[in-house]
Amino acid sequence: MLLALANWIASDVRTFNVFGYITLRAVLATITALMISFVVGPRMIRKLAQYKIGQSVRDDGPQTHLTKAGTPTMGGALILVSIVITTLLWADLRNRFVWVVLLVTLGFGAIGWIDDYRKVVHRNPKGLSVRAKLFWQSVIGLVAAVYLAFSVSSPSTAQFLQLFFAWLSSGFNLDLPPKADLIVPFFKTVSYPLGVWGFIVLSYCVIVGSSNAVNLTDGLDGLAIMPTVMVGAALGIFAYVTGRADFSSYLFLPHIPGAGELTVFCAAIAGAGLGFLWFNAYPAEVFMGDVGALGLGAALGAIAVIVRQEIVLFVMGGVFVIETLSVVIQVISFKLTGRRVFRMAPLHHHYELKGWKENQVVVRFWIVTMLLVLFGLTTLKLR
Repeated sequence: MLLALANWIASDVRTFNVFGYITLRAVLATITALMISFVVGPRMIRKLAQYKIGQSVRDDGPQTHLTKAGTPTMGGALILVSIVITTLLWADLRNRFVWVVLLVTLGFGAIGWIDDYRKVVHRNPKGLSVRAKLFWQSVIGLVAAVYLAFSVSSPSTAQFLQLFFAWLSSGFNLDLPPKADLIVPFFKTVSYPLGVWGFIVLSYCVIVGSSNAVNLTDGLDGLAIMPTVMVGAALGIFAYVTGRADFSSYLFLPHIPGAGELTVFCAAIAGAGLGFLWFNAYPAEVFMGDVGALGLGAALGAIAVIVRQEIVLFVMGGVFVIETLSVVIQVISFKLTGRRVFRMAPLHHHYELKGWKENQVVVRFWIVTMLLVLFGLTTLKLR
């Protein structure tokens, strides 16, 4: 909205042309999302407490968590509100990738909101059933994956439609351009052709998988949000580079026209995340809940697919991956052998039960994420 207004004023006042720069709007998006969080946050927390939308705590977990019972949850709605408002204000709303990521974020956020609402308002400990949750995640993930399969490969809507109908007429058998290949980091010319079905399957797994991975990580005060901020900011750099023909050519990355605008969205994630951390830092005044974790995780996955950095997301989001694997390993081990590999899953609870304090677990996981993000960013040049 503000970009359109600035463009209109720029016809008379050339100074306003500066708002056409993605870098400036990214900085303004970070500040805007941060300020919205600071203004809306206290009011939202009071409302959540007023309606007694409080977190329930497992009895079999660390005993230090019992004092957290009743802390307002569903605070992830604050993050989504900040992101949506900021994106509408500063992003180019003619950009299709902005709308895809925004709708995926809100769609997964809605699933999380229903799950949270049933748990804390209806007092249903199961919330939304696993099958129902996975079904709706799959619906949104598959629709987004199908759209991105042709959108990433096409610089315009007309070419997107042409490629999509060519796929239909070919009996669902069509090769995609090289820019849609799976890129292997650290190698200039190594990539794997996916085809339409391979791209769809990979995109679906990345979007749904990253959504649930962030959700599993969200178990301690500030644990999930700071890695999300760091990974989101790094993806913003990849989006900016991928969206520019000169930078992407120099760094041997595929040029995805329009992807650069996602830098503004990533900046909104960073600003909204830092604003939420103000209230979520230990001892937390509010918890994120599934509404925030599912939405943010899906957003990271969708952005990684668009900028063709699925493997790099796997690396930078290593904490999310390890937390998810710890749950999978624990479940498989217990079902097959009756024994637990970890004292408790996800992994952060294992370290708590080993004697680490909550703040130690959180900060150390932050440090690990920072190192992984820096390692992921080196793939921009080391090829």
